[in-house]
Amino acid sequence: MQGLMQHGALTVDKIIDHAALWHGGREVVTRSVEGPIVRTTYGAIHERAKRVSNALLALGVKPGDRVATLAWNTARHMEAWYGIMGIGAICHTLNPRLFPEQIAWIADHAGDRVIFTDLTFLPIVAAILPRVPSLEHVVVFTDRDHMPVDFKPAGEAPNYKGVLCFEDLVAEHPADCAWGGFDEGTAAGLCYTSGTTGDPKGVLYSHRSNFLHTLITLQPDVMGLSQKDVILPVVPMFHANAWGVAFSAPGTGAKMVMPGAKMDGASIYELLDSEGVTFSAAVPTVWQMLLQHLRENDLKLPVLNKVVIGGAACPEHIIRAFQEDYDVEVVHAWGMTETSPVGTLSVMTDELAKLPYDQQMPYRLKQGRPPLGVELKLTDDAGNRLPHDGKSFGNLKIKGPIIAAEYFRGAGGKILDAEGFFDTGDVATIDDHGFMQITDRAKDVVKSGGEWISTIDIENIALGHPKAAMTAVIGVAHPKWDERPILLVKLKEGETATKEEFLAFLEGKIAKWWTPDDVVFVDDIPLGATGKIDKKLIRQRMADYVLPSLAAAAVVAEAAPEPEPEPPAATLAAADGAQAARIYAPEPEEPLSEPPPLLEPQVVEALAEAPSQPVAEPEPEVVPVAAAPEAEPAFEARGESEHFPLGPLTATAAAALAPVPEEAFHAKPVFVAEEPPLAMPVIPSKGGKKARKADAKGKSSGAAGVLVDVAVLVALAPALLVAAGAVGVKLGLFGQPVGYDLLTLDWAPKVATLGVATGVLALIVALFGGFSKLWKKALLALAITIATLGVMVAANAVGGRAPPIHDVSTDWKTPLMLSDAGLAARGGEAQTVEPDPSLPVGSADFAGRRVADVNAETCPAARPLVLARSPADAYESAKAAVQAAGLTLVTDDPIDGRLEATGQSFWYGLKDDLVVRVRPDAAGARVDMRSVGRAPGADMGRNCRRVGGLLAVVKG
Repeated sequence: MQGLMQHGALTVDKIIDHAALWHGGREVVTRSVEGPIVRTTYGAIHERAKRVSNALLALGVKPGDRVATLAWNTARHMEAWYGIMGIGAICHTLNPRLFPEQIAWIADHAGDRVIFTDLTFLPIVAAILPRVPSLEHVVVFTDRDHMPVDFKPAGEAPNYKGVLCFEDLVAEHPADCAWGGFDEGTAAGLCYTSGTTGDPKGVLYSHRSNFLHTLITLQPDVMGLSQKDVILPVVPMFHANAWGVAFSAPGTGAKMVMPGAKMDGASIYELLDSEGVTFSAAVPTVWQMLLQHLRENDLKLPVLNKVVIGGAACPEHIIRAFQEDYDVEVVHAWGMTETSPVGTLSVMTDELAKLPYDQQMPYRLKQGRPPLGVELKLTDDAGNRLPHDGKSFGNLKIKGPIIAAEYFRGAGGKILDAEGFFDTGDVATIDDHGFMQITDRAKDVVKSGGEWISTIDIENIALGHPKAAMTAVIGVAHPKWDERPILLVKLKEGETATKEEFLAFLEGKIAKWWTPDDVVFVDDIPLGATGKIDKKLIRQRMADYVLPSLAAAAVVAEAAPEPEPEPPAATLAAADGAQAARIYAPEPEEPLSEPPPLLEPQVVEALAEAPSQPVAEPEPEVVPVAAAPEAEPAFEARGESEHFPLGPLTATAAAALAPVPEEAFHAKPVFVAEEPPLAMPVIPSKGGKKARKADAKGKSSGAAGVLVDVAVLVALAPALLVAAGAVGVKLGLFGQPVGYDLLTLDWAPKVATLGVATGVLALIVALFGGFSKLWKKALLALAITIATLGVMVAANAVGGRAPPIHDVSTDWKTPLMLSDAGLAARGGEAQTVEPDPSLPVGSADFAGRRVADVNAETCPAARPLVLARSPADAYESAKAAVQAAGLTLVTDDPIDGRLEATGQSFWYGLKDDLVVRVRPDAAGARVDMRSVGRAPGADMGRNCRRVGGLLAVVKG
């Protein structure tokens, strides 16, 4: 029995409808890209968003089409968001902090048709246009006065139609657009992951998931927003919907303050202070800059009440600074692109809130508890659940209606376990209060002596050192412990420090065996596009790094057969500096000429872990230097002046890097042997009767040799004719009638038949005209001819078994017919497409039979495909498969579930027309296809292979 309640689709257009109707006068303030502070209201955003919808419809955008944004947090960006989603199109947020090659790859994979962008990013858009053939229009978030006058693509972009002014579009179109009216499961937004393992993967949010996520964020134990709040979303809208704030703020009627392009400490403080911001959200690096600005200028935060910190683990000193110095509550949060993104928040329970603040801190540092609608579990590598005891480290998995079930276009395959949980790739613990703590990314955790060391814990504690600006911890190879941690420190400007200072600071705060084996002072710690530490890039730069204790032992072992005393600290420091200059040198400013297509701001993990060059000689034997206990690696002292990025070289490595003397390039060659190489002796011929007879015989074989050579050429001619026909049509030198019909189908078989006669003749001539000299060529001519005939006989046999028309379909009961557009593309000279065709009487084995029956016998792959997915997802998969196969779209109608496309063979350009139909099914969706050739005659299985191949791709 169903409940008797009203039903309304949970679509995000209702969020901005509500904001306009009940909070229409509430301000949205923007620091514009052009410079000035601009003020608008939810009512105005609602009206302008509908104008954007009409503009998109006028540009031909349909439901399901992807419309990209490459922009900062501004009111105009919000107008585009709701204008895109309101008509059922998909808002695809692009991250401008990625490399242009990455952005191009992502936009192309998504199939973006229109891109909205800020003036800041026009150079990026110009660079990617030639590499994203689906892009037709560029809309610039500005007015006519600020429009660029010389914008153009960086190369040929055949489908690009021009650049448009956002304010012109808004002014030109009416505000009476109808929104919604579609299923709440309809796709609303698309955001790609950062591609840490393989290509970036698209997370496709639905209207329902975004709406539910909005309700979750409004819970008091999550963000607890209300219409009284003034919200500053520093986290960009291209980072998982600005953590949902772009929906939750208008959903509750809170005032919004959009920071635009300026997110430095001074700019953020100006907005916090002047607009009376009560709530904000950002990654730790932003708050680090703000706190530094506050301290340097002796400023206060009298209005700000709460900040949400996520994206990376929040160090204790940031939480304490906000709470103790500025009376601002910090909510530590965790989530992912795949989680919409809220996953957990460290809001204190009633029991923990009664504890003294210092006793609360261990829980505030954790990522927190899941809200209603989110489930968590920990498993071991075998998938067994682990207890919530705060000690058991396990793989963190998550489940809920706001969690991704699969990636866009099936990337990554199946991503849920048997219970429907998504593996986050994080290693975590969950304590008896329900607080989850990320201890590391699974790929970043240091495994030492069979135990795990949390790099995040060490980083956060070390960052609390008063001289530290940034810290990072990675694991490096160790012959006994497998891996040992080292700490990288970027000092604050003007500061100097020693390794011992930081080790002393860590003492007592972490387990003794967690203590880093080295502290490396670096000039910079690279960040990825999402503001997190780029550990893959660090590992790549440090691929040749050797721990000081191991390096010192290796130097001693190479210098003398017997161990010698440990070199003085000054020597080690000098060696460290040499290695630093080599390994941790800044990246070149010029980009690679051919960057890899999948791209995180860091290098692919496989590249980071691969050796930079083959090992030329075995590693030197490691000889211990100090008699330190085995469980505690020895440390070397270093001077205060030390400020270099990494560690020492072995003597062998240093010698390998030494420059080659100039004299080496001018030295005389050295020969190993005095004697010349062996050679066949030249023996003068002797006159005589037998020699003269042989000479005469050789002369008599001249004519026979010519005939045999001709036979070889005739034997090769069919293959040459076929190749000439294929290449000629491919290069446009002549058409199909010459290349395919004449050269391939007519002349080649005739010449092959002639080759039989010339081959046999050549063998006879060889027998009488000098068999000892000509038999090889004669047999070669005959062998080539036999092989050619064999190929032709096999092709004819296949052709004889194939139906003599190009027509393959998965459904003949409800035939797939071409639309007017499809027929127009097919042309009047093509064979007629019938709903239920039969074969002609002269078609040998298939004479007079229905094509439907013949298909069932000759093409078992042509069967309807039923998927346990929504029709919209199935349609997108089918469209992606068609485009990936190189077919040209003629009809793209997601509402009707209909695709039409044309394709042609690679060499001869034989053209076929494809119809794809996607319909709802009891199990989810049903996909049918029909591929019909334009020319008569057997297609040699070409259309069967096309249909079978496309269905296999769609199935995944």
